[in-house]
Amino acid sequence: MDRVQSKDGTTIAFDEQGHGPAVIFVDGAMSTRTGKLDLAQLLAPEFTVYAYDRRGRGDSGDTQPYSVEREIEDIDAMIVRAGGSAFLYGHSSGACLALDATVELGDKVKQLAM
Repeated sequence: MDRVQSKDGTTIAFDEQGHGPAVIFVDGAMSTRTGKLDLAQLLAPEFTVYAYDRRGRGDSGDTQPYSVEREIEDIDAMIVRAGGSAFLYGHSSGACLALDATVELGDKVKQLAM
């Protein structure tokens, strides 16, 4: 486990594995970073996979009040950690966040899978 700091100071916990272009998993509301371990292991030979705990979940911190904008800032912090651009894979409510992040962050998101 490693950590990044989001714009508002919230600590975001993540795991990183593999080698290659960055893929960031944005999981659903009830998930933690270990929820897609099997998928991460399948992608790791071709991609660097970043699985993070969304704010208020798992080992990540939480700063109130909640807002979608803060969650997008968390994704941006993960993209910066990944080298400045990444593919996003969003699942369930994480798909909505990944879509919003793609619109907000523009060229930092190479492609989006939902």
